[in-house]
Amino acid sequence: MQKSAKSSNLKLFLKIFFSRGIIVKISAVIAVLFILFAIFAPLLTPYHPNEIKLSDSFLEPSSEHLLGCDLYGRDVLTRLLYAARVSLLSSFFSTFLAAVIGMLLGLVAGYYEGVIGVLIMGYVDVQLSIPPLLFIIVIELIVGHGFGGMIIAISFGLIPGFVRLMYGIVLSIKRNDYIVAVRIANVKNYKIIFKHILPNSFPPMIIMFVLNLGMAIMLESILSFLGIGIQMPTASWGNMVADGYSYLFSAPLLAFMPGICITLTILAFNVLGDSLRDAIDPRLKGIL
Repeated sequence: MQKSAKSSNLKLFLKIFFSRGIIVKISAVIAVLFILFAIFAPLLTPYHPNEIKLSDSFLEPSSEHLLGCDLYGRDVLTRLLYAARVSLLSSFFSTFLAAVIGMLLGLVAGYYEGVIGVLIMGYVDVQLSIPPLLFIIVIELIVGHGFGGMIIAISFGLIPGFVRLMYGIVLSIKRNDYIVAVRIANVKNYKIIFKHILPNSFPPMIIMFVLNLGMAIMLESILSFLGIGIQMPTASWGNMVADGYSYLFSAPLLAFMPGICITLTILAFNVLGDSLRDAIDPRLKGIL
């Protein structure tokens, strides 16, 4: 009986998730394809992403090089596949780090309130008053270039959104009658948090996580385009656009293809996040 109930709930979830039709299905396919491309990149191409062959400089698309070669004779398709690893991994880790820290801070601020809550939410308000990109660039310059520094910088930029969402969720849940009752019964705080508050906060936080994946990809691309993110010769979609920008008219594929990859992944994750929100809780529409 329990298994049939779970099965029916899963079917209902999938029905609502794909209720927006072909757009959601296409977005799901795009997201899965890019993830598979990133995982199996070494198996999908015989070339190394940093292999320089000057004799193939600006080689046009052919059967051997489907998207041609760049200034240094490196296969463009190979670099796109390996760049997917960098963009998706940095997006996932930075969003995950922001979600963990944001949930913790929002939980503390909302549950205990008082001076702690005022200080945490005051910091969030101050950070939100600063242009996000400017704030992330400053953090990136402080912590240093490279993969690790970029993840820290992007996560700092995404934290306020998670804090405010978690703060609102906790305030809403802790005012319910059953929470008031268990607090009057002197149930320990950690039991209330882990048994009642956290389980109810996960659905909206998961939605927020998916929606922020696209934002993290865009931020990584901007930082790499500006030269303060992923450093060459490591390929990322952002620095590939920066490299190809100078040859926009003579070799447009060098900038056009990574730009298409960035656009498609951001749109895919945004559409999937919106559909996930409607499937989990339609009341969150307009809030997340």
